[in-house]
Amino acid sequence: MPITDSCDIIRRKINAFLNSGEMKVTEFLREIGVNNNSYGRFMKLKGRYSGVDNQTYGAAFRFFQKRKASGVDEVPKKKVKKEEMAKKVDVSDIQLEGEENDSVHIYDTCDDVRRKIAAYLREPNITQAGFLREIGKMFSENKTIQSKQLKDFQVKKGPLAGNTSSVFYGSYVFFEKLRIKQKKPKSKKRVEMEGAWDSGIDRSRPQSYIVRKDEEIVLDQYGHPIIVRK
Repeated sequence: MPITDSCDIIRRKINAFLNSGEMKVTEFLREIGVNNNSYGRFMKLKGRYSGVDNQTYGAAFRFFQKRKASGVDEVPKKKVKKEEMAKKVDVSDIQLEGEENDSVHIYDTCDDVRRKIAAYLREPNITQAGFLREIGKMFSENKTIQSKQLKDFQVKKGPLAGNTSSVFYGSYVFFEKLRIKQKKPKSKKRVEMEGAWDSGIDRSRPQSYIVRKDEEIVLDQYGHPIIVRK
């Protein structure tokens, strides 16, 4: 099997793999059949071709290729302790105006929130069940939010599609608290939304409009209606 990764790439993969905690160094060396001296010499080198004659190079490459062929990540994601993850997503110390009666002003469109949800659920050690529990806590009285509600919201399309969903409100409040906790600035779009919606997006009812037969409603990027001729 030709080796297609450089020595530096293999070294980076080895370091990332060992940092993930899946194996200790001794277990890894036993798995690839390399002694500690060869491994130590290889890992100290630098350069694309530095170490091509070291047995660690080929053995480690075959190890990662075997993992890839079996459908396992070459380098597993670093494990995070449950306590650390819980602390990372705990936003209970952040209070937003209107939170006490579930009336926090929302300055993200439904599409914006859908993108944030999708990105958040791709993060390592984040589960859908855990996310649903967290956004349920964003209500004045803890809500149980089902996975079907999340799915129904995520498949919709449009700036205001899903504006009455508990997923929309709970997710917005959660992400806003997380933004504040992480000390991240408001995005340009977020600032523009504050100017476009004085009191935030209306969540009380689905949006509907009355137009003439030769007209139709198109929503702009902020969710405001624009009447156009058909």
